[in-house]
Amino acid sequence: MIVTERPEPWHLRTRRFLRATDQRGELVRGARFLRRLVPGEGVPGDPLAPSTGRSSDRLARLLTAAGADRPSASRELGLAAVQAWQAVRRNGKQPSAANGITVLFTDLVGFSTWALEAGDDRVLELLRSVSEVTESIVTGHRGSVVKGLGDGVMAVFADPDEAVNAAYETCSAVSVIKAEGYLPHLRAGLHRGNPQRVGNDYLGVDVNIAARIMAAADGDEVLASASVVEELDQDAFTVRPRRSFRAKGTPKDLRVFQVVPRYTADG
Repeated sequence: MIVTERPEPWHLRTRRFLRATDQRGELVRGARFLRRLVPGEGVPGDPLAPSTGRSSDRLARLLTAAGADRPSASRELGLAAVQAWQAVRRNGKQPSAANGITVLFTDLVGFSTWALEAGDDRVLELLRSVSEVTESIVTGHRGSVVKGLGDGVMAVFADPDEAVNAAYETCSAVSVIKAEGYLPHLRAGLHRGNPQRVGNDYLGVDVNIAARIMAAADGDEVLASASVVEELDQDAFTVRPRRSFRAKGTPKDLRVFQVVPRYTADG
């Protein structure tokens, strides 16, 4: 009896052909070369890179994780498209430092202690919620999230009024997010200056000062340096000196204030 093997179905042959083509060395190398020519900083989808919660960051991570154990020309081209999109958005949004920019740092108070016991799933769920709320408010106030910092962000604004309003609204919005065993309270610090822009990031003393101011704030509190307060619409905010402010690595004459939007302070 002669047994005749059935021919392989056409859709399986097609799938095998496309997969082999996608993994051809010369095509993968060409796609990688093309990605290096695309504008943009960093490597989209890098699992070690801090996330800002952008949908493009999530897409890049999915592309990177998909078949990470084998080369893929289509994956390289997909990452190139994400990198180009992010470069266009960031270059168009981030303010120039020519006339000074306001730097904002935020941080969840007591987060690390809770996270040790909460487990990865609950921690990631909270961080996603905080990230989405933060970016929505920051962009709504004409700011730009520079980078995620785990349980906080760094953002920049051209308008100091918008920066303070964004900081306060973000603190308020985060305080109503529900997390089992943890009441999220955000703190915020702002400083205005002329930091050096390096790619999509900002570096320098002014950035460090903003981070130090944030670290001195209490939960739900927004602190700002005199360089921010002096540029604010004085009729729109209630400003109180923070006389107990102390922070290493900041100028001795640095003055810091607690700032609250007046519509909130006055009810």
